[in-house]
Amino acid sequence: MRKRLSSIEYLNSMYAIKYLLVGFLFGILVIQPSMELQASHYPDQQYMLEGADSLLYEAEQLTNIVALSENEGIGLIDSGTSGSIIFRTQSSAEPFNRALPSWNGKAPGDDGGFRVFIRVPYNSGWSPWLEVGYWKDNLWSGGKSTSYGDGRIAIDTGIFYSYHTQWQFKIEMKRNDLATPSPEIHLLSMTVSDSRTTDEADYFSILNDDPEPIYVDTDHIFQYSVDDEIGGRICSPTSASMVLLSYGIDVDPYQFALDNRDPYYDIFGVWPRTVQNASEYGLKGTVNRYRTWSETREILNNGGRIVMSVGLPISSAGHLIMLAGFDEDGDPLVHDPGRSDGYAYQHSKYSLSHSWFDKGGVAYTFYLEDSSAVGIQPEDDQTQASVFPEYLTVRNYPNPFNASTTFQYDITVPGEVTIQIVDLSGKEVSRFSTSYSETGSYRHRWDGLNSAGQVVPSGQYFYRITLNNHYVSTGKLTLLR
Repeated sequence: MRKRLSSIEYLNSMYAIKYLLVGFLFGILVIQPSMELQASHYPDQQYMLEGADSLLYEAEQLTNIVALSENEGIGLIDSGTSGSIIFRTQSSAEPFNRALPSWNGKAPGDDGGFRVFIRVPYNSGWSPWLEVGYWKDNLWSGGKSTSYGDGRIAIDTGIFYSYHTQWQFKIEMKRNDLATPSPEIHLLSMTVSDSRTTDEADYFSILNDDPEPIYVDTDHIFQYSVDDEIGGRICSPTSASMVLLSYGIDVDPYQFALDNRDPYYDIFGVWPRTVQNASEYGLKGTVNRYRTWSETREILNNGGRIVMSVGLPISSAGHLIMLAGFDEDGDPLVHDPGRSDGYAYQHSKYSLSHSWFDKGGVAYTFYLEDSSAVGIQPEDDQTQASVFPEYLTVRNYPNPFNASTTFQYDITVPGEVTIQIVDLSGKEVSRFSTSYSETGSYRHRWDGLNSAGQVVPSGQYFYRITLNNHYVSTGKLTLLR
């Protein structure tokens, strides 16, 4: 027999239904927009520090590290066999949970080397230093630290379980004796991404993206013919060797492959290691991501080269191939080292698109070392330690100067402006900040005095002008007394 509800039980049940309906409507009106917000993703961004000036300017701590030559790179002092540099906190415009660090430099064979670390915010401080690679000889004992409570380095990729907008680099250098040339670092790059961009790739747009014809020729190398023992494992160094040959640079593919091997993982395809290896031959390169075919066509048109990291359906184990260009129909052509007929080979656009973009569009991007272009520059991205022209432009005169120099800066968004002067060691000499500035043009004169009002000596200095703790312009000053 069905139980009859009392009047109080009936009212309570009506209130329960009412609150369930209100909760449901609240979920539609409030929770759903939140879900839509979470479904959006942040853009890829690439940040670089290049040349001795930029690298030393961004130094937070220096031990036995100096500029080796004008605007080239940094290395050990003449009397040092070891040294290190920790860089200032670097910031991205948008959050990220994936990171692709890479670098360019040199190291003297088996008698010297450097290793590279990154860290990101964690709890109320920083994560431990995570080692992302070394070159050329590993002079450090012990294993690598590659993981912590909120992320890890998966061979060559930073995978983080939370989103970040900051990171730091650290480099350690060693050589066996003072007669050995110093290791060098010329460029540091960080490509940061949102994993959801890969998960939500728009294949309708990708497959209908038909760039204009372009072709990059090279001598094809069939990786299996390089060496019977390692031939099946060297697609990465073989593709990079084809890039070198496309620039007319001689290379022994077998020796390049041997140098490319990472003993820690016993693999030949660690991404930043391949880029670093190519820099020994005079190339400037980074590890970055592409999301459309048209982006790659622009790189090729500017004299660049691209090596793509692909997976299924082309390769189940992972494979790297050189992008050769596009045919009259806008379909991609590749130089595939894994095929004896891989010269100007044409995989189906569907298969190649999925094999690359499903894997995140990761690539090596190369230019000749004297080229000013490197990597990709998305519309929303700017290189670290450079001017953001749409928001902050800076002119400085005179330079060199004797008594004083004037900064004229224009801002197109209101906010706080900070001007810092630092010396070659990275130590702050003087600082000026505005509380709030409207958009417009401003001037600030520096009289060559430090923060205590004392005259600073002749020499080279750097300025760093920051708008709203985000948009940055840096430059070099020469004071002649």
